[in-house]
Amino acid sequence: MGKDKLKRFAENENFENLFQHNQFDARNEPFPLKGSWHSNYFKNDNSIVIELGCGRGEYTIGMAKRFPNKNFIGIDRKGARLWRGCKDAIECNLMNVAFLRIKIEDIEYYFAPHEVHEIWVTFPDPQLRKERRRLISPNFVSKYKNIIDATGIIHLKTDSREFYEYVLTIAPIEKWNIVENIPNIYKTESESVLTEIQTFYEKKWLLEGKPIAYICFKPGGEGV
Repeated sequence: MGKDKLKRFAENENFENLFQHNQFDARNEPFPLKGSWHSNYFKNDNSIVIELGCGRGEYTIGMAKRFPNKNFIGIDRKGARLWRGCKDAIECNLMNVAFLRIKIEDIEYYFAPHEVHEIWVTFPDPQLRKERRRLISPNFVSKYKNIIDATGIIHLKTDSREFYEYVLTIAPIEKWNIVENIPNIYKTESESVLTEIQTFYEKKWLLEGKPIAYICFKPGGEGV
């Protein structure tokens, strides 16, 4: 492991806006902020928005700047990536941002029922050979249902045409309600939040000429 990565991991231990799986035994003991993110961390009642697989936190940070009356939590399992988002949030004095270093499959251990209002999934690995590992799949959406509120929505941005078409195919089967479907956000008049905030990977895919698709849906069913 390189010196820079070791230095980042050491800094991560002292960030007050980062909570890491190795600091808690959330599977056996209640995570202290589960059910109290509003009161004990953000100190307000503003809606909570989470980004799954947030990487360096570009989208989380960008949305937090654009929507100061919402609370944002970026989630990823890579500590070296999260270091950048934590630093940016601190340097920009963003009090409406936090980060979680956890496995996304453990998300129910960190949020109470109805605690989250929106979920963003930005450029996930499409996992074309392993459906259960796709971040938008019946397996994962069933977990999201247990933490999202009654009016909650899930956003997906992807460069994978196969993944995009998979979600559109599975949605009616799972009774997910598609609110918006844009095959290419850069060829359609889209909300600025979809095009003006770009992740590292989004910039890469755009340079390669890949279309960026967007789907917004309500998961429906029990748990919301």
